Amino acid sequence: MSGQPAAQTVVRVDEVWYGVDSRWVLQGVSLTVQEGEVFAIMGPSGCGKTTLLKLIGGLLKPQRGEIWIGDTEISRLPEAKLTPVRKQVGLVFQYAALFDSLTVYDNVAFGVRRHITRREEEVAKIVREKLEMVGMAGTEHLYPSQLSGGMQKRVGLARALAMNPKIVLYDEPTAGLDPIVAETVDTLIVDTTRQLRVTALVVSHDLISVFHIADRIAMLHEGQIITCGSPEEVRADANPVVRRFLRAGGIVRGDETTSAQEPDR
Repeated sequence: MSGQPAAQTVVRVDEVWYGVDSRWVLQGVSLTVQEGEVFAIMGPSGCGKTTLLKLIGGLLKPQRGEIWIGDTEISRLPEAKLTPVRKQVGLVFQYAALFDSLTVYDNVAFGVRRHITRREEEVAKIVREKLEMVGMAGTEHLYPSQLSGGMQKRVGLARALAMNPKIVLYDEPTAGLDPIVAETVDTLIVDTTRQLRVTALVVSHDLISVFHIADRIAMLHEGQIITCGSPEEVRADANPVVRRFLRAGGIVRGDETTSAQEPDR
């Protein structure tokens, strides 16, 4: 026996179906995410990744199946009872979704003022801490239009972390970024996950990013998960759809894997 405690499941998706009009976007999706891990969901555009993220975040409700956040099944909860669960979950949107009319300070402080504290000295302390954590100290007075795309992503992460979530959901965190900035964002995701002991769930079609940061990876294809495991296990999956996707993303070449560097875990 190793003496290590068993990992706790913090997100469980159980046979979830979600459709729009007459088309099923997700078809019987099941997965579990363990406390403290970086779990990535990859797949081509339109495969249902962002829809699944919104379901886990409580922004959408499935037609069938269950979604558990900790010990709470959220898919049938009324709005009033869903709000406390949402406070445990931070969401970093693909394009940061900052309020253009607010400064960086007020963007990060927005949720804190509404849900945590109205004492401005406490708000200021939280904002300073989180901006420093993401490398954006000293930008409190700036507006989103004065920031680069990578800087906006950092502020979006600071805003999510300011609520002290247990789980952070990332929607295409490296979309639209050049490779150097994307690598910086990847490192930030891993570092903040470890430092704050939170759980990260990332959806992305950027395979270099996915294989750089993830402890485990699932692949969505036509609304279904067709592989799930460690990066090494997914690289070795013989499913031809998985192999083709990994080749297109530069993760494998023919039957040989690339030497994509993995972060210290």
